[in-house]
Amino acid sequence: MNPLDSIKGTLIAGAILAIAITAAVSSYAGGFNSLGLIRWLHIGAGVVWIGMLYYFNFVQVPSLAAAGADKGGPGGAGITKYVAPRALLWFRWGAVATWVTGAAYLAHVGWFMGAFSFGALGTPPPNGNAIGIGAWLGTIMLFNVWVLIWPNQKKILGIVTATDDEKAKARRTAFLASRTNTMLSIPMLLFMGASAHGLLF
Repeated sequence: MNPLDSIKGTLIAGAILAIAITAAVSSYAGGFNSLGLIRWLHIGAGVVWIGMLYYFNFVQVPSLAAAGADKGGPGGAGITKYVAPRALLWFRWGAVATWVTGAAYLAHVGWFMGAFSFGALGTPPPNGNAIGIGAWLGTIMLFNVWVLIWPNQKKILGIVTATDDEKAKARRTAFLASRTNTMLSIPMLLFMGASAHGLLF
């Protein structure tokens, strides 16, 4: 069976390939790098989370609006029935995996308390505590996913019972929370990168 025939097989094959290449090119490094593994998992989970966030905002929301305006077209039922629930699954659990692996990274290097307290408690991270700013932005975004976006999407998609008025309110709340996360993702990515590579100014 070709591993590329399923997403699970593709992900497993990609992980095995990454580990094999790493082992081949870094055999001189002297052993397993647990911090590197945590960082890799954090980045991978972040790509899934932010990728899905951008898909919703750049592709799905405008497509559903266009489908709704197209009176002779097929409408957006296929997206809301088949695409959105699966995309939201990857989106919300990608958010959790990103936050947990980020927290694990901070704990591993001894910066968890320092990052979240901006240096008031524990060891302050380098580069003006850029990682602390990124971590707080990511935490706010995680909150929005689980407290605002997902509960309201369940109403919109009919996973939980809601009146038409409740669905309309849920659409607006989920939309604004998603757009807020898109906005916050821009400085969050900047400060996450700045933690290792320095600030812009």
